[in-house]
Amino acid sequence: MITKNIAKFIDSTSYQDLPEKVIDQAKLCFLDFLGVSLGGSRSKSAEIIRNIIKTPGDSTVIGGDKSTPMDAALANGVSAHCMDLDDGHRLAQLHPGACVIPAALALAESSKSSGKEFITAMVVGYQVAIQLGMLINPVHRQKGFHTTGTCGTIGAAAAAVKILDLDKTNIMNTLGLAGTQAAGLLESDHAGSMAKHLHAGKAAQEGVLSALLASKGFTGAHNILEGKEGFFKAMGTFEDGQFLPKMDIKPFSGEFEILRVYFKKYPVCRHLHSSLDAIFNIIKNNKIKIDDIRDVTVETYHIAALHDNYHPKTVEGFRQSLPLSLAMAITQGNLDIGNIGNTNYDGLKEITRKIHIECNEDLNKLYPKKRPSKITFRTRSDFFTERIDLPKGEPENPFTRNELLNKFHTINPQVDMNVFNVLEDLEDLRVIEIMNFFKDEFK
Repeated sequence: MITKNIAKFIDSTSYQDLPEKVIDQAKLCFLDFLGVSLGGSRSKSAEIIRNIIKTPGDSTVIGGDKSTPMDAALANGVSAHCMDLDDGHRLAQLHPGACVIPAALALAESSKSSGKEFITAMVVGYQVAIQLGMLINPVHRQKGFHTTGTCGTIGAAAAAVKILDLDKTNIMNTLGLAGTQAAGLLESDHAGSMAKHLHAGKAAQEGVLSALLASKGFTGAHNILEGKEGFFKAMGTFEDGQFLPKMDIKPFSGEFEILRVYFKKYPVCRHLHSSLDAIFNIIKNNKIKIDDIRDVTVETYHIAALHDNYHPKTVEGFRQSLPLSLAMAITQGNLDIGNIGNTNYDGLKEITRKIHIECNEDLNKLYPKKRPSKITFRTRSDFFTERIDLPKGEPENPFTRNELLNKFHTINPQVDMNVFNVLEDLEDLRVIEIMNFFKDEFK
């Protein structure tokens, strides 16, 4: 019944059901997506994708020309995810925006949908992706699946069918088609490869493909999630014919999950952010000379402690490395896309040798509700301690709209920030008008 309940939620949710704060949050998610995707469009992985997709169409490829909805969703998903700056949800353990928004945007532009329809599709897609991630984790992640690629595919499909306004039967078909394509392995992430970027792009593309196929009569399994050989059995925990925990999913109960997403400050894996906030607080509040540093001890939860690659070979590997990220923060005084891409990592070896990472069992018990890290920083004459339980950008410690605009400007200093005033009226415009307005800025 889980697949059916999700389909019912998708079909029944309308713009009129969305509280004002949810609409405002959707606009912030779109703003953050645009900034991160435009910056990411200049990356090598995004360039490779654009060089492969050449079919013209009606959907904007951020940083490029227009293409088909499927290919635009693929390209924009890669661009959104490749810098590790896209939004996320800590309990679902996925990045919904990089999957859901490219799918909704590509179809909304090509079908000349209204801003209200686009916002509704975003909110629905976020809800489905996030609630599935919350339901199937932590077992899903422990098995080696990247929730962004798996649950993100189904969330993207939910957004896509909302734009196309499919009936209940074809919503079920779309979910069935998306569920059988859902994929993404964490080995791609932790190996420091571009395949991590592909997870979000393929999730968005497959969501669009599933909805387009279903709209033409292509069928999919109507119990793709809870079936005896379905998503939950293959990728979660399944015993005695029951998915564990033994519970059904209620896609909407209480607040919409889009209100609980986080926005990122640093272009590295989210599991590193609490440690980075702690180290920057120590540096900011104390006069510390690099030559005086004796050692830096990091106590954190298990998953964060596993990000202990001291010798990454690629930029993608750096983004997964806690010791190198901390070393960069200490030596450079910041951590942004510029110094990650342009610094000789060999110059950080002296500091990384002084960084020790430990899993603290007491802190580990707080995960996933919190993502705690405690830094003990010792110099020749003193020591400093800082603990952060939730990094900047979480809903409990949120970014303001101005802070997100500053983030956009830092990533894309060439863009006239006045263009974003148009997003305030997103619900009153057609998506094609919005993208035409940004056309010159986003080349």
